[in-house]
Amino acid sequence: MDADNLYAVLRSRDRRFDGRFFVGVATTGVYCRPSCPAAMPKPENLRLYPSAAAAQQAGHRACKRCRPDAAPGSPEWNLRADVAGRAMRLIADGLVDREGVSGLAARLGYSERQLHRLLLAELGAGPQALARAQRAQTARILLESTGLGAGEVAFAAGFASIRQFNQTIRQLYGLTPTELRSRTAGKAVKAVKAGHRAVRVQVRLAYRPPLDVDALFGYLAARAVPGVEEGGAGFYRRSLRLPYGTGVVDVTDGGDHMRCELLLADVRDLAVAVRRCRVLLDLDADPREIEEVLGADPVLAPLVAARPGLRAPGHVDPAELAVRAVCGPGDGLAELVERFGEPLGSPVGAVTRLFPPVAALAEAAPIAAVLAEVAPIAEALATGRLTLDAGADRDAAERQLRTVPGVDERTAAYIRMRALADPDVFLPTRQVRQAPASWRPWRSYALHHLWAAA
Repeated sequence: MDADNLYAVLRSRDRRFDGRFFVGVATTGVYCRPSCPAAMPKPENLRLYPSAAAAQQAGHRACKRCRPDAAPGSPEWNLRADVAGRAMRLIADGLVDREGVSGLAARLGYSERQLHRLLLAELGAGPQALARAQRAQTARILLESTGLGAGEVAFAAGFASIRQFNQTIRQLYGLTPTELRSRTAGKAVKAVKAGHRAVRVQVRLAYRPPLDVDALFGYLAARAVPGVEEGGAGFYRRSLRLPYGTGVVDVTDGGDHMRCELLLADVRDLAVAVRRCRVLLDLDADPREIEEVLGADPVLAPLVAARPGLRAPGHVDPAELAVRAVCGPGDGLAELVERFGEPLGSPVGAVTRLFPPVAALAEAAPIAAVLAEVAPIAEALATGRLTLDAGADRDAAERQLRTVPGVDERTAAYIRMRALADPDVFLPTRQVRQAPASWRPWRSYALHHLWAAA
């Protein structure tokens, strides 16, 4: 946008632009969300950055009022299916912390140098800087919402040393870790130890309004698998299988945010758990942008007007979603969980088990008749013939899905929509057999509006 339009956006304090870009102020060395309530700087002092990491690389520290690092993610990365989009989803899922930049590059089929150049051009920062920004945000959450010691926070957030942790926090937030923690004194948010390294963490999940909370929780509750999930009016909780351990998430409506409480067996899983919950709840979407497109269609216009902020929920575990899609609703899923699901050490409400891992389902398939239907997809996922994760190429994944026995065209599309959080998938309904091209790239949302109306 040109300078005049940009300044108008900043003066409007429009929250829709939070996370899409960040604003640095040359005179103060601070970077902000576009909606920051602080006094407007002069136009000549503004600097724009495509990511928080880019602003940090330029020497800016995060504003203490608007907390730009906690802004909703850009909806662009859910929409884009190119290498940059896949890389961003994998970085957010913690791959760089677990496997390094070399692991990220290998997963995407690029050299480290090629990947660095690509991300630098798109986001103003390379993969290490993007991962560093995420580590800093994780550390801030732990400092502000738990009683963990600074050393525990540093290594749980993925820092290699206490010194690196202290330097990063001071550089990016303008405060020491102790000062950052003291700013939340009196909020009565304490860590609850639940066992070795286990911790309870409370996180505010930001989103762009509006959000149809009742429809979102209702959709998840209607599809909840007994033992694994529980949902109702104003809440949803479920068990999580994470890279370092297990967890349970409990989400409630916080008014202008989602209130998320995580019970984690290993606190190193915090960033991954938060990212997967955001995908599940579709919190990085921009509903007004979607509704501008869909609301122009005469079929969808009354539906969009009736349900502003309707989301297209993703999932916390693509492999689990794929198995569930093949199995279908009913008693079969409950039996799978009862027979092969691992009991949780610390149940929460009606959430008592983890969904069975695909490796266990594939191994038990020859001796368990109940697994006959899901055995082919469980085996494909367990052996790596089928890849469904944050960095999957959506077109390639759908082609792979179509080769798995028991996965028809409709099932493959449904898995693509929810497991891979694709915003542009359509399944024929009674009202509409084929979606018009004008609904692109938001056909998944059009489908949810049709489902909700039916």
